[in-house]
Amino acid sequence: MRNYLSEHPTLRGFLIIAAIAVVIVALSLEPTLAALFLLVQIAFFLAIAFFIYRVWRERRADIALWPRRAYTAFYGGAILAVAALAVYFWRGASGLDAVAFLLILAVCAFSMWRVWRDQHTYG
Repeated sequence: MRNYLSEHPTLRGFLIIAAIAVVIVALSLEPTLAALFLLVQIAFFLAIAFFIYRVWRERRADIALWPRRAYTAFYGGAILAVAALAVYFWRGASGLDAVAFLLILAVCAFSMWRVWRDQHTYG
């Protein structure tokens, strides 16, 4: 049996997931699982915010030299993206709210990319 499971890692993974699910149901750990999920959501949001902060900190001297319009558009897109993520993590999204959330993130990413490209195009 051990040799069979070592040859089929997907089956082994599904058996591990099933064992964890059985333990959660058998011990009635659903509230604990919900609390852990909330903590992981908060940690994920903080990780995204920290990553954005690190990218900004490395590039802030270059961004400060940009024209006012590019500077405002770039920071406006970043602030709107962080605000959209905060609302998503706070309230959640489903249906049209999820579509609006994804469209907002896409527009923010496109505008920030476009400003960055325009400021780094030489010629």
